[in-house]
Amino acid sequence: MSVYSEPAGLSSVCRLLLMAAMVLFSGCGSVALTAPSVTGPVAIQQPVQDSRLRQIVGKVAPGGQSKSGFLLLDTGTEAFVQRANLIELAEHGIDAQYYIWNSDISGLYLLRRLLLAADRGVQVRLLLDDINVSGRDQNIAALDHHPNIEIRIFNPSAIRDGPAKGLAFVADFRRMNRRMHNKTFIVDGVLGIVGGRNIGDEYFDLHPQVNHRDRDVLALGPIVHSMSDNFLAYWNSPWAYPIAQLRSTPVGDPDLATLAEQVGPDADDKSILSRVPAQDPEEAFAELEQALQALVWARAELIYDPPADDMQESTSRPKRTANALRQYVLGARSEILVESAYLILAEPQLEVMAGLRERGVRIAALTNSLASNDLVPNHAGYARWRVGMLEQGIELHELRPDAAACEVWIEPADYCEKGLVSLHAKSVVFDREILYVGSFNVNLRSIFLNGETVLIIHSPQLAAQVADDIEIAMALDNSWKVRIDERNRLLWTSDQGQSTREPETGWWKRLKSRALSWLPIEKYL
Repeated sequence: MSVYSEPAGLSSVCRLLLMAAMVLFSGCGSVALTAPSVTGPVAIQQPVQDSRLRQIVGKVAPGGQSKSGFLLLDTGTEAFVQRANLIELAEHGIDAQYYIWNSDISGLYLLRRLLLAADRGVQVRLLLDDINVSGRDQNIAALDHHPNIEIRIFNPSAIRDGPAKGLAFVADFRRMNRRMHNKTFIVDGVLGIVGGRNIGDEYFDLHPQVNHRDRDVLALGPIVHSMSDNFLAYWNSPWAYPIAQLRSTPVGDPDLATLAEQVGPDADDKSILSRVPAQDPEEAFAELEQALQALVWARAELIYDPPADDMQESTSRPKRTANALRQYVLGARSEILVESAYLILAEPQLEVMAGLRERGVRIAALTNSLASNDLVPNHAGYARWRVGMLEQGIELHELRPDAAACEVWIEPADYCEKGLVSLHAKSVVFDREILYVGSFNVNLRSIFLNGETVLIIHSPQLAAQVADDIEIAMALDNSWKVRIDERNRLLWTSDQGQSTREPETGWWKRLKSRALSWLPIEKYL
């Protein structure tokens, strides 16, 4: 089977068996996916001319500036604090679009702040992919009852929870693989955040076992209008369902006076308040204004993959974000640096790499090792093509879970002693002049299946900054350099020595990865 084709269609007998199993296991946890009950397309957020965020923009933006301003959010704490500040300063509307929003400390805290913003009249629109919603319909629907909060779920399963949801995924394989991986956060139509982070403790340096090295970009200026276009393309999609429509039983009107306490930590939760300012607009204003002094102004474009109207259409053609990446790859003159949590390049992509090698373009990529990867199947898909990438001259570096730079990346640094560091960032730097950054992993799922959002920033300053960060992460005290030795074996090298097998992993994990790497399923990883 080609890695670019869909799995062979399920036989009629298999489909009947799956349908019977879903009926058996689903009980009352299923709904009929009829056309969403929405009132029609929703307009873009219009910037509030006299808002506090507009005041900040007026102070930091150079006069007559036609470019957009960008601030890299490289640490989890920094990314968390600025989201909290933006919520606190919102006066008109907040549009948030995420693949994952966890019900953990950070996820519940930010939901609580959204609820408090809604209490003061801010219109909150929250769009979540269904991949992470399972079992939480009731709590999400309760928030949706707030008059100023509207929540939609993208591409939902008709089976809402339980074992049958997994069976429903298999039975409707092509549709259910079309996920909204985009991650955007827009406030008052004035400032926005795009990047690789979902909402959850591991993305904000709050997880006790594993934290992600990730990257977001806070933006203001003309580019924010494009971010809103991206959000509305999904919000107005026929596959964005109001959460109330997905409830098999109605939710009674919740007590909105106590709902804030139910969805988030108390105001004295020290694990959060040690990271973010109190709910004080003046403090949030001062902190955001100070951070924006480091803005870099540059020409940029935002590229997103519009959601498909027909979820059963072919997925054999690269999507818009992938085509944009290919364009810049082909135009590279001397160097391409790649940082991707999941890295899978198959035959067509490797043919492009071969052409670049012949032109003398250096290609170096940082990805997760088996020891740092949070998903063994994804590593297996990478391992299936690892030798091919090396043969095309790509430098491969795999992040060590004990990377020395963890103490710089993760705040507080003592988390590095308690747990592991993993890579979740998705960035590509071309000739240290152009930065491609967003939700796009350099793998087949992002190329063909997922909806993604990326910023392409034409800034030698930001490109050089991210390039330096990637080079630091590739150093031997942070990553293993992988190559093929003279005996045609894979060899992993670090400042601790060399290994001919996947470092810092047990035999069972290596066996699982090896077995999965034999399967041609990398498009779906």
